[in-house]
Amino acid sequence: LGLMARPAAQAAQDLQAWPRALQVPGGVARLSLGPGARRPQARTEEDVPLLVLGDAIEWTALVGIPLSAPPGEARIRVLREDGGVRELPYAIGPKRYREQHLKVAPGQVDLSAEDTARYERERAHLQTVMATFSELLPPGELRMRVPVPGRRSSSFGLRRVFNGEKRNPHSGMDIAAPTGAAVRAPLDGRVIDTGDYFFNGNTVWLDHGRGLLTMYCHLSAIDVRPGDPVKAGERFCAVGATGRVTGPHLHWSVMLNRAMVDPGLFIET
Repeated sequence: LGLMARPAAQAAQDLQAWPRALQVPGGVARLSLGPGARRPQARTEEDVPLLVLGDAIEWTALVGIPLSAPPGEARIRVLREDGGVRELPYAIGPKRYREQHLKVAPGQVDLSAEDTARYERERAHLQTVMATFSELLPPGELRMRVPVPGRRSSSFGLRRVFNGEKRNPHSGMDIAAPTGAAVRAPLDGRVIDTGDYFFNGNTVWLDHGRGLLTMYCHLSAIDVRPGDPVKAGERFCAVGATGRVTGPHLHWSVMLNRAMVDPGLFIET
Protein backbone atom coordinates (compact mmCIF):
# COMPACT_ATOMS: atom_id res chain seq x y z
CA LEU A 1 0.00 0.00 0.00
CA GLY A 2 3.01 2.26 0.08
CA LEU A 3 3.89 4.80 2.74
CA MET A 4 0.94 5.44 5.07
CA ALA A 5 0.26 8.27 7.48
CA ARG A 6 1.57 7.35 10.90
CA PRO A 7 -0.91 7.12 13.76
CA ALA A 8 -1.20 10.32 15.80
CA ALA A 9 0.11 8.66 18.97
CA GLN A 10 1.95 5.58 20.08
CA ALA A 11 0.05 2.55 21.37
CA ALA A 12 0.21 3.56 25.03
CA GLN A 13 -1.12 7.02 24.24
CA ASP A 14 -3.84 5.66 21.93
CA LEU A 15 -5.43 3.97 24.93
CA GLN A 16 -6.11 7.46 26.33
CA ALA A 17 -7.09 9.13 23.05
CA TRP A 18 -10.75 9.58 22.17
CA PRO A 19 -12.15 8.38 19.94
CA ARG A 20 -10.07 5.24 19.81
CA ALA A 21 -8.49 4.64 16.42
CA LEU A 22 -9.78 1.71 14.38
CA GLN A 23 -8.97 1.97 10.68
CA VAL A 24 -11.74 -0.21 9.27
CA PRO A 25 -15.09 0.57 7.58
CA GLY A 26 -17.25 2.22 10.27
CA GLY A 27 -14.17 3.13 12.28
CA VAL A 28 -12.05 6.24 12.86
CA ALA A 29 -8.53 7.08 11.66
CA ARG A 30 -6.40 9.46 13.74
CA LEU A 31 -3.82 11.00 11.40
CA SER A 32 -0.97 13.22 12.52
CA LEU A 33 -0.69 16.47 10.55
CA GLY A 34 2.44 17.54 12.42
CA PRO A 35 3.14 20.91 14.08
CA GLY A 36 1.91 24.27 12.86
CA ALA A 37 1.19 27.76 14.11
CA ARG A 38 -2.44 27.54 12.96
CA ARG A 39 -5.03 24.78 12.82
CA PRO A 40 -4.64 23.13 9.38
CA GLN A 41 -7.58 22.52 7.09
CA ALA A 42 -8.04 18.95 5.92
CA ARG A 43 -10.63 17.30 3.69
CA THR A 44 -11.57 13.83 2.50
CA GLU A 45 -11.10 12.69 -1.09
CA GLU A 46 -14.78 13.58 -1.58
CA ASP A 47 -13.99 17.15 -0.40
CA VAL A 48 -15.78 16.82 2.96
CA PRO A 49 -14.12 18.93 5.70
CA LEU A 50 -12.48 17.02 8.56
CA LEU A 51 -12.33 17.60 12.29
CA VAL A 52 -8.80 18.70 13.26
CA LEU A 53 -7.80 18.75 16.93
CA GLY A 54 -4.59 19.60 18.77
CA ASP A 55 -2.26 22.55 19.15
CA ALA A 56 0.86 24.08 17.61
CA ILE A 57 2.96 21.11 18.77
CA GLU A 58 0.87 18.54 16.88
CA TRP A 59 -2.41 18.64 14.98
CA THR A 60 -4.48 15.50 14.43
CA ALA A 61 -7.16 14.88 11.78
CA LEU A 62 -10.03 12.60 12.82
CA VAL A 63 -11.42 10.73 9.83
CA GLY A 64 -14.72 8.88 9.98
CA ILE A 65 -14.51 5.90 7.62
CA PRO A 66 -17.83 5.04 5.90
CA LEU A 67 -19.24 1.54 6.33
CA SER A 68 -19.19 1.32 2.52
CA ALA A 69 -15.44 2.04 2.26
CA PRO A 70 -13.45 -0.79 0.61
CA PRO A 71 -10.27 -2.05 2.33
CA GLY A 72 -7.08 -0.63 0.90
CA GLU A 73 -5.50 2.79 0.58
CA ALA A 74 -7.43 6.01 1.12
CA ARG A 75 -6.16 9.54 1.48
CA ILE A 76 -6.97 12.96 2.82
CA ARG A 77 -5.92 16.35 1.48
CA VAL A 78 -4.27 18.89 3.77
CA LEU A 79 -4.09 22.58 2.87
CA ARG A 80 -0.59 23.91 3.51
CA GLU A 81 0.07 27.40 4.90
CA ASP A 82 1.55 28.44 1.54
CA GLY A 83 -1.75 27.57 -0.15
CA GLY A 84 -0.56 24.28 -1.59
CA VAL A 85 -2.11 20.90 -0.92
CA ARG A 86 -0.44 17.73 0.28
CA GLU A 87 -2.03 14.30 0.20
CA LEU A 88 -1.79 12.01 3.18
CA PRO A 89 -2.52 8.32 2.52
CA TYR A 90 -3.68 5.85 5.16
CA ALA A 91 -4.71 2.20 5.19
CA ILE A 92 -8.25 0.85 5.72
CA GLY A 93 -8.22 -2.71 7.00
CA PRO A 94 -10.94 -5.31 6.37
CA LYS A 95 -13.85 -5.73 8.76
CA ARG A 96 -16.58 -8.34 8.39
CA TYR A 97 -19.84 -7.36 10.06
CA ARG A 98 -22.58 -9.85 10.79
CA GLU A 99 -25.42 -10.52 8.37
CA GLN A 100 -28.91 -11.54 9.46
CA HIS A 101 -31.12 -13.30 6.92
CA LEU A 102 -34.87 -12.99 7.50
CA LYS A 103 -37.89 -14.27 5.60
CA VAL A 104 -40.94 -12.09 6.13
CA ALA A 105 -44.21 -11.30 4.40
CA PRO A 106 -43.57 -8.86 1.50
CA GLY A 107 -45.99 -6.34 3.01
CA GLN A 108 -43.70 -5.98 6.04
CA VAL A 109 -40.74 -4.69 4.02
CA ASP A 110 -42.20 -3.14 0.86
CA LEU A 111 -43.33 0.46 1.37
CA SER A 112 -46.54 1.85 -0.09
CA ALA A 113 -46.28 4.65 -2.64
CA GLU A 114 -47.33 7.14 0.04
CA ASP A 115 -44.76 5.89 2.55
CA THR A 116 -42.05 5.86 -0.13
CA ALA A 117 -42.79 9.50 -1.01
CA ARG A 118 -42.59 10.47 2.66
CA TYR A 119 -39.31 8.61 3.10
CA GLU A 120 -37.78 10.32 0.05
CA ARG A 121 -38.81 13.77 1.36
CA GLU A 122 -37.31 13.01 4.74
CA ARG A 123 -34.10 11.65 3.23
CA ALA A 124 -33.59 14.85 1.22
CA HIS A 125 -34.03 16.95 4.36
CA LEU A 126 -31.68 14.76 6.42
CA GLN A 127 -28.97 15.10 3.78
CA THR A 128 -28.82 18.81 4.62
CA VAL A 129 -28.74 18.04 8.37
CA MET A 130 -25.88 15.57 7.94
CA ALA A 131 -23.86 18.10 5.93
CA THR A 132 -23.67 20.42 8.97
CA PHE A 133 -20.13 21.66 9.60
CA SER A 134 -20.22 24.43 12.19
CA GLU A 135 -17.34 26.44 13.54
CA LEU A 136 -18.21 25.24 17.03
CA LEU A 137 -15.08 23.86 18.63
CA PRO A 138 -15.74 20.41 20.08
CA PRO A 139 -14.75 19.78 23.70
CA GLY A 140 -11.09 18.98 24.22
CA GLU A 141 -12.08 15.57 25.58
CA LEU A 142 -14.09 13.56 23.05
CA ARG A 143 -14.84 10.65 25.36
CA MET A 144 -18.63 10.43 25.37
CA ARG A 145 -21.03 9.51 28.14
CA VAL A 146 -23.45 6.71 27.29
CA PRO A 147 -26.74 8.60 26.72
CA VAL A 148 -28.93 6.17 28.69
CA PRO A 149 -28.13 3.22 30.97
CA GLY A 150 -29.14 -0.17 29.60
CA ARG A 151 -27.97 -3.23 27.73
CA ARG A 152 -26.05 -2.17 24.63
CA SER A 153 -26.39 -4.21 21.48
CA SER A 154 -23.37 -5.05 19.36
CA SER A 155 -25.37 -4.48 16.19
CA PHE A 156 -23.39 -1.61 14.65
CA GLY A 157 -22.69 -2.60 11.04
CA LEU A 158 -25.19 -5.49 11.09
CA ARG A 159 -26.71 -5.98 7.64
CA ARG A 160 -30.20 -7.42 7.47
CA VAL A 161 -31.19 -9.36 4.37
CA PHE A 162 -34.97 -9.51 3.90
CA ASN A 163 -36.17 -12.20 1.50
CA GLY A 164 -32.74 -12.20 -0.15
CA GLU A 165 -32.64 -8.40 -0.55
CA LYS A 166 -29.84 -6.56 1.27
CA ARG A 167 -30.71 -3.47 3.29
CA ASN A 168 -28.43 -0.71 4.55
CA PRO A 169 -26.22 -1.78 7.47
CA HIS A 170 -27.25 -0.75 10.97
CA SER A 171 -25.56 2.58 11.56
CA GLY A 172 -25.79 3.01 15.32
CA MET A 173 -25.92 1.41 18.76
CA ASP A 174 -29.21 0.19 20.22
CA ILE A 175 -29.58 0.56 23.99
CA ALA A 176 -32.43 -1.28 25.69
CA ALA A 177 -34.27 1.03 28.10
CA PRO A 178 -37.90 1.59 29.18
CA THR A 179 -40.17 4.20 27.62
CA GLY A 180 -39.67 7.53 29.38
CA ALA A 181 -36.07 6.88 30.50
CA ALA A 182 -34.04 10.10 30.37
CA VAL A 183 -31.59 10.48 27.48
CA ARG A 184 -28.63 12.70 28.38
CA ALA A 185 -26.20 14.49 26.08
CA PRO A 186 -22.89 12.62 25.71
CA LEU A 187 -20.98 15.88 25.03
CA ASP A 188 -21.69 19.59 24.94
CA GLY A 189 -23.51 20.50 21.76
CA ARG A 190 -26.33 22.30 20.00
CA VAL A 191 -29.64 20.96 18.67
CA ILE A 192 -29.72 21.16 14.86
CA ASP A 193 -32.82 19.09 14.03
CA THR A 194 -35.88 17.51 15.61
CA GLY A 195 -38.72 15.70 13.90
CA ASP A 196 -40.93 12.65 13.52
CA TYR A 197 -39.50 10.44 10.77
CA PHE A 198 -40.94 7.36 9.08
CA PHE A 199 -38.30 4.85 10.12
CA ASN A 200 -36.63 6.68 13.03
CA GLY A 201 -39.73 8.05 14.76
CA ASN A 202 -39.19 11.05 17.03
CA THR A 203 -35.58 12.08 16.47
CA VAL A 204 -33.04 14.66 17.70
CA TRP A 205 -29.72 15.57 16.07
CA LEU A 206 -26.96 17.28 18.06
CA ASP A 207 -23.99 19.17 16.59
CA HIS A 208 -20.82 18.88 18.69
CA GLY A 209 -18.70 20.93 16.32
CA ARG A 210 -16.80 20.62 13.03
CA GLY A 211 -18.63 17.66 11.56
CA LEU A 212 -19.10 15.61 14.77
CA LEU A 213 -22.84 14.93 15.06
CA THR A 214 -24.98 12.53 17.09
CA MET A 215 -28.52 11.24 16.43
CA TYR A 216 -31.15 9.86 18.84
CA CYS A 217 -34.18 7.94 17.49
CA HIS A 218 -37.52 6.34 18.51
CA LEU A 219 -38.06 8.90 21.29
CA SER A 220 -41.20 9.25 23.40
CA ALA A 221 -40.46 12.89 24.28
CA ILE A 222 -38.32 15.72 22.91
CA ASP A 223 -37.48 18.50 25.38
CA VAL A 224 -35.50 20.78 23.05
CA ARG A 225 -35.84 22.77 19.84
CA PRO A 226 -33.34 23.49 17.04
CA GLY A 227 -30.84 26.10 18.19
CA ASP A 228 -30.93 25.08 21.85
CA PRO A 229 -27.56 24.44 23.53
CA VAL A 230 -27.12 21.28 25.59
CA LYS A 231 -24.49 20.45 28.18
CA ALA A 232 -22.89 17.04 28.66
CA GLY A 233 -25.06 15.06 31.06
CA GLU A 234 -28.16 17.21 30.51
CA ARG A 235 -31.48 15.46 29.78
CA PHE A 236 -32.89 16.55 26.43
CA CYS A 237 -35.24 13.72 25.37
CA ALA A 238 -36.66 10.37 26.50
CA VAL A 239 -36.57 6.77 25.28
CA GLY A 240 -39.59 5.53 23.34
CA ALA A 241 -40.84 3.16 20.64
CA THR A 242 -41.82 5.55 17.84
CA GLY A 243 -41.12 4.84 14.17
CA ARG A 244 -40.51 1.36 12.79
CA VAL A 245 -39.56 -0.57 15.94
CA THR A 246 -40.78 -3.61 17.86
CA GLY A 247 -40.20 -2.22 21.36
CA PRO A 248 -38.75 0.68 23.37
CA HIS A 249 -35.05 1.38 23.02
CA LEU A 250 -32.67 4.20 22.06
CA HIS A 251 -31.00 4.11 18.68
CA TRP A 252 -27.85 6.25 19.03
CA SER A 253 -25.65 7.16 16.07
CA VAL A 254 -22.37 9.06 15.84
CA MET A 255 -21.45 10.80 12.58
CA LEU A 256 -18.00 12.14 11.72
CA ASN A 257 -17.39 13.95 8.40
CA ARG A 258 -20.77 12.62 7.16
CA ALA A 259 -19.81 8.98 7.90
CA MET A 260 -21.68 6.94 10.49
CA VAL A 261 -19.06 5.43 12.81
CA ASP A 262 -19.15 2.99 15.71
CA PRO A 263 -20.27 4.83 18.89
CA GLY A 264 -18.34 2.23 20.88
CA LEU A 265 -15.09 3.97 19.87
CA PHE A 266 -16.16 7.05 21.88
CA ILE A 267 -17.16 5.35 25.16
CA GLU A 268 -15.66 3.22 27.91
CA THR A 269 -16.39 -0.41 27.13
